[in-house]
Amino acid sequence: MHRVIDCDQHLYEYRGLWEEHIDPGMRHEALRFVEDALGHVRLTWRERVLTVADVQTPGETDAIGERRRREREGRPPDARYDEILPRDYWDPRARVERLAALGVDEAIVFPNYGLGWERTLSRDLPALRANMTAWNRWCATVVQEGGGRLHPVAHLTLRDAQWLEQELARLARAGVRTAMIAPAQVDGRALSHPDLERVWAGFVHHGVSPCFHVADQPKVFDDAWYAGRDEQGVFAIDTVLLYVPAALSLTDMILNGVFERHPDLRLGIVELSAVWVPLFLMMLDGGSDFVRRLEGTDSGLTMRPSDYFRRQVRVASFAYELPGHLARQLGGADLLMCCSDYPHSEGTAHPLDDYAAGKPGLRPAEARGLFHDNAAFLLRKDAPRASARANEETT
Repeated sequence: MHRVIDCDQHLYEYRGLWEEHIDPGMRHEALRFVEDALGHVRLTWRERVLTVADVQTPGETDAIGERRRREREGRPPDARYDEILPRDYWDPRARVERLAALGVDEAIVFPNYGLGWERTLSRDLPALRANMTAWNRWCATVVQEGGGRLHPVAHLTLRDAQWLEQELARLARAGVRTAMIAPAQVDGRALSHPDLERVWAGFVHHGVSPCFHVADQPKVFDDAWYAGRDEQGVFAIDTVLLYVPAALSLTDMILNGVFERHPDLRLGIVELSAVWVPLFLMMLDGGSDFVRRLEGTDSGLTMRPSDYFRRQVRVASFAYELPGHLARQLGGADLLMCCSDYPHSEGTAHPLDDYAAGKPGLRPAEARGLFHDNAAFLLRKDAPRASARANEETT
C-alpha cells in the first residue's frame, strides 16, 4: 500500500533561526522576532516590521482577524505567543508524531513566515540571499530529524545563478528535493530568458523540483492596482487572482521551450488552487494554435503545449475543489496532489475525511496519484539520488 504524502504543510520558524544559521558576517541582516511592551511578537528586518507572529489553527480565520483588530486598537494579546505555540508547529520530531493524527505518512513542509518577506528583502540581494540560505541550512536539520517523513522546501531566488548553483548542490547533498521560487520576472527577464538556462539545468542536475506557492513575492501586476494600500499584508486582488502568476509563468516556460529543452525539469504548483487548470490547458493549446496559424509560423515544439504541462507539472488540489471532478475535466490526466495546508487557518486537520466526503469521494487506495504518486514525482522518489551525484562531484 502506498504511503499518503501531504504536499502542503508548513513548519514555523523558531525564534533565532535566521540568526543561528545565517553567515556570521551577515548576522546584522538576519530576520528577528521582536516583542513589544504589550506582548505582541513581530517578525522584523532592519527595524522594519514584516508580519505579526501568530498561532494559526485550521478553520479559525475569523480568530486571526479578531487578533489583528485587537493589536490595531492597542490592546495586549489574549495569550503570549510562545506559551500557546504548539510544539509540532516548529519541532520536526513533534511534527512527525503529529502526522498520524492528520492521517498522512509523509509531508512536504513549506516555511511559515518565509511566505511573507521575499518581496521586501528583494530590494537588497545580499540580505535576501543570506536569509534564504539560513532557512535552507535549517532544512537539512528537518530532513535528519524528520526521519524520511518530512520533506522541507528550500527558499531560492533566481537572481544570482552562481549562488543558486551552490545552494542547489548543498540542498542535494542534504536530501532536500523541492524549493520555492517566485513565479515572476527575474530582474526584468522572463523565466524563459536564455540567461536562465543555467538555472533550469541546475535544478535538473541536482534533482531539486522548483515550486510555485502562495507568498509575498515580486508581483506580476502593476503597482497601480495596489494604490492606497499599505505595502504589507494580504491583498484581495492577489487572493482573487492567485493562480495568475503561475499561469503566466508556465505559459512563458512552455511556449518558449524551457520544458522542451529540459524534459526532466519537474515543477509543483501548491496552494494556488487547481480549478483553473482545465481551462488553462484548453486555452494554452487553442491560443498557441491560433497565433501559429494566424502568423504562419512554427512553434518549434515537438509536443502539444498542454502535454508539457501534463508531463512535468503537478498541482495541489484542496478537497473542496473536488479533484475527482477536475480529473475528469483533465481527460483523466493524473496531475493532482492532496494537501492540508496544516496548520494554517484556511487548511484542515482532517484531510483524508475531507477528500472522502467529496463528490466523488476519494480515498488513498483508489486515487494513488492524488495521495502519493504525484507528490512522489516532485520528490523524485522514482529518480536516482541527486545527492549521490553531488557527492561524486566533490570527491
